[in-house]
Amino acid sequence: MNNVTVLIVDDDRDFAESLAMVLDDRGYQVDTVHSGEGAIRRFREQDFDIAFMDVKLPGKNGVESFMEIRKIKPDARVVMMTGYSVEQLLDRAVENGAWGVLHKPLDMKALLSMIEKNQPHGIVIADDDPDFVASIHELLTGNGYRVFVATNGREAVERILSNGIDVLILDLRMPVLNGLETYLELKRAGRVVPTIISTAFMDEETGTIEKLRSLSVSGVLRKPFDPAELLKAVEHLAMRKKG
Repeated sequence: MNNVTVLIVDDDRDFAESLAMVLDDRGYQVDTVHSGEGAIRRFREQDFDIAFMDVKLPGKNGVESFMEIRKIKPDARVVMMTGYSVEQLLDRAVENGAWGVLHKPLDMKALLSMIEKNQPHGIVIADDDPDFVASIHELLTGNGYRVFVATNGREAVERILSNGIDVLILDLRMPVLNGLETYLELKRAGRVVPTIISTAFMDEETGTIEKLRSLSVSGVLRKPFDPAELLKAVEHLAMRKKG
C-alpha cells in the first residue's frame, strides 16, 4: 500500500463505492462521503492528497463545497466530476483553483493519471547508520518527499519492488546485501531506479564504485556531504524519472 489519500465525494453511492474499490485495489487509501457538507467535515478532520467531487450534490453543490474547503485547506487538490452540462459552475471552480475536471462516465486512465501526477516523489534511503538515516529522512520529508527507510540491502529491494520509487540513496556497506549486491539484485528484477551512492569509504571502495559507475549508477556522494548537494541531485533525478 502507498501513502496517497483520496476522498471521493458523490451522492451516487453505487458510483462512489465502485470507484473506491478500483482505487483501493491499486493500493490507495480511499474514503467516501455523499454530500458537500460531509466533504467539508472530512477536510476539517484530515488532509487528503486529492479529492474527486461531483458537481451536483444535495445541499451545497460541489463548487460551493469546494470553495468552503479552500478556506479550510487553501492548497487542497480537488477534481470536479460531472455528468451534466454545468459549464458556469465548472468555470467558477477552475477559476478558484480546482485541479481539473472529469466528465462522467469517467475516463479511468485520466483519473489515475491525475492521482499519479499528484503523488510526491518516493525515495528509499538504504543505510544501517540510524543517525545518518534520521538526518536525511528529516531533510527529504521536510522538502515534500515520501521517504522509505531500509536498514539493509534486502529491505531496500523489497521496498523498491513494492512501492513507486523515484530515487534510491544507497550505502555501500550494509548487512545482508551490500550496496553492489543490492543494485545487482534490482537489475536482475528489472527494477533499477536512479541511484545515488553514499559512502564514507570512497578510497577503500574504489573498485566497487567503478563497477557501479559501469552499471550506470547516477552519482556518488562522499559522507559527510552537503545536504544541499543531495537535495539538488535527488530533485534532478526524481524529475527526470517522472518525466
